[in-house]
Amino acid sequence: MQQAVKTPTGEARADQRLSLSDILDWLVADKLVGAPAAEELKKERRYYRGSLHPLVIVADQKWRHGASSGKPLTLEALTEWLAKRVGMDYLHIDPLKIDFAAVTEVMSSAYATRFRILPVGVTSKEAIIASAEPYIREWEAELARIIKRDIKRVIANPLDIERYQVEFYNLAKSIKGAGKSATGATGLSNFEQLVELGKENKQLDANDAHVVRIVDWLWQYAFEQRASDIHVEPRRESGIVRFRIDGVLHQVYQIPAAVLIAMTSRIKILARMDVVEKRRPQDGRIKTRTLAGEEVELRLSTLPTAFGEKLVMRIFDPEVLVRDFKELGFSEEDHKRWQEMTNRPNGIVLVTGPTGSGKTTTLYSTLKTLATSEVNVCTIEDPIEMVEPAFNQMQVVQAIELGFAEGVRALMRQDPDIIMVGEIRDLETAEMAVQAALTGHLVLSTLHTNDAPSAVARLLELGVPAYLLSATLNGVMGQRLLRTLCPHCKQKVDLQRTEDQQAWEALVAPWKSKHPAKLYKPVGCLECRMTGFMGRIGIYETLVLTPGFKGLLGATPELGRLREQAFKDGMKPLRISGAMKVGAGVTTIEEVLKVAPPVRDGAA
Repeated sequence: MQQAVKTPTGEARADQRLSLSDILDWLVADKLVGAPAAEELKKERRYYRGSLHPLVIVADQKWRHGASSGKPLTLEALTEWLAKRVGMDYLHIDPLKIDFAAVTEVMSSAYATRFRILPVGVTSKEAIIASAEPYIREWEAELARIIKRDIKRVIANPLDIERYQVEFYNLAKSIKGAGKSATGATGLSNFEQLVELGKENKQLDANDAHVVRIVDWLWQYAFEQRASDIHVEPRRESGIVRFRIDGVLHQVYQIPAAVLIAMTSRIKILARMDVVEKRRPQDGRIKTRTLAGEEVELRLSTLPTAFGEKLVMRIFDPEVLVRDFKELGFSEEDHKRWQEMTNRPNGIVLVTGPTGSGKTTTLYSTLKTLATSEVNVCTIEDPIEMVEPAFNQMQVVQAIELGFAEGVRALMRQDPDIIMVGEIRDLETAEMAVQAALTGHLVLSTLHTNDAPSAVARLLELGVPAYLLSATLNGVMGQRLLRTLCPHCKQKVDLQRTEDQQAWEALVAPWKSKHPAKLYKPVGCLECRMTGFMGRIGIYETLVLTPGFKGLLGATPELGRLREQAFKDGMKPLRISGAMKVGAGVTTIEEVLKVAPPVRDGAA
């Protein structure tokens, strides 16, 4: 016989749902809500349907915490409060951390719906079950007997339980159904097998309803979780799906190999790629919409690996192009120096940094501001990152020997004002960029070097004559992306602590920084998925070519002397730009030290 559980008021109850009166009385007792407001809501409760959980009704009132700093009583905050009130653990359901296939085996969908519960974790000894009804326990003993495991109950958001009851079971059903319809497909064990199987693809139906549902789910969750990239990776026994969020990869789900192959085929069909060809890398793109109706573009790339085709989808948010430079992380001084370079009618402007440092976003945002109706903006890219109606964009096609140099040569005959070259990789492209600049065009491009002065040295190493570089190069900007602290949970750090003081001095040395050191540390909350960080921001170093700098370009200049002159001319290195962000409470010292290269020769 199920024992009664005592409520926070000492009353013994068993198998009874929470009532609105219970919740309101407890909120008044804890001084979270005023008694008049609670009484008013009790009178109105007849207007609410019985199926609504009382926490949802209270959250709909949009009340604020009566005993603290006036924080809003959101549904998540009320759920956490209820868990403490009844002496149970609280859990925020994060779908990225739950093995759908395992938890949905614990009970049927009908059983979960009947008792308004949801399995969220399972081990060999224990099953973790989320509920929003602490006193309904009639299912507990029965379930423990059936699955032969201990039951651990946790309190979770009632709307999350309701939502994920549908999504978890539907996804598990789709994966199981797709697995059955693809019984002939197996994981690929080596590259020889991959080449052989790449000749035909009759084992799977990429348009199967289950596969369609899985792919839709994948994109939906990626958009919800603010992912910038989706990785679909085959492994020996099964495949894995990972999301890159704020620059860090998170594993989302393990998928049977046969289902993964069908998913990849489905996505390739939508991207108009060759589904049968699995032996060589391919590129494609898809345009879709989020649930909110916003357009999103995905750029796809496949790669043949030992266990099958790896697929990476980069998600491009069109909103990125309407950001102003302050949002991108430019300081007033950075923006002024960048405008000085890009507002000239001709010359070369370079952006440098490793892959994924935000160079494309900077260039596109700059071109967007320059692309007025009076100018002709043309780009040559490999591949076209984002389709923008204001530009005339051309893609490199190596199969027909249309490279960057050939592209620039063709664009020169198109009466351009501004040319964007995706990347300067060789002397031929560099020479064409110089020729375009000499003939009165503004050329923007990228290089892969560690910092801005290194880009100048790289062009000289490629073979560009120093006198031409001196005549055409307007300037170079180096950049990196840093994770920004979550504004909802960051905590101030006392700089008097020795280790923090030492870290700060190591960051700004040998420069004497006068920035206010308002140091903060990441904590982690629901808003940032317990990482302590939310979003990213750029740090920049802007090198404008002055007469003093140009005087060093003859013969083979020493990189250390170039850096020293750049610092004399007012360029702040990336670490100092990062230190300014740390001092403003935007990021952490550790992030800057991890991302920005150390200040080398010439800093003193």
